[in-house]
Amino acid sequence: MEIGRQIKKYRLELKMSQEELADKVYVTRQTVSNWENDKNYPDINSLVLLSSLFGISLDVLVKGDIKKMEEMIREEDVKKLNRDAWVYTILLVVTVVSIVPLFFFLWPAGIGIWVCIYAVTMYFARRIEKQKKEHDIGTYKEIKMFMEGKRLDEIEKIREEGKRPYQTWALALLFAAIAFAVVIGLCFLLGRLGLI
Repeated sequence: MEIGRQIKKYRLELKMSQEELADKVYVTRQTVSNWENDKNYPDINSLVLLSSLFGISLDVLVKGDIKKMEEMIREEDVKKLNRDAWVYTILLVVTVVSIVPLFFFLWPAGIGIWVCIYAVTMYFARRIEKQKKEHDIGTYKEIKMFMEGKRLDEIEKIREEGKRPYQTWALALLFAAIAFAVVIGLCFLLGRLGLI
């Protein structure tokens, strides 16, 4: 983190020892040493006292750290969305592919197993939707840019927001078509087995 270097830099500019700085911000010399060596982070009261003592704003004192923290959060959010998307995709394929074998070969326990798989799939779908709302992403382009750790500029964002209703309808129609195909396939299979 940058805060340790910033504290040391401004302390040396004022020609203060760690002990003198510690006395002025009401902490121990060891605490100042820990800050400067990035072993821990000053609390908000200490940050306010440090910025006042150094004659700089809080923003200047912690600017580098804020950027790093934002990058770390962004990276973590992207990894989380990627992981959840992969899990959801795999579960969705398993849900669709397993319905017929589970219903026919493990009747009636197969229904319970399939319902459990479906429930976990929907749980991950909900998690993904929640993350999309948190980061205000909805279209394919917005999601792709987010996964790359980038953001759209204002004009592109407005254009993409205009596409959201159409993409929602297209997605609903796609899932309806998939559900229809599964039901037709199931009916066809049941008919071939003489169960209907």
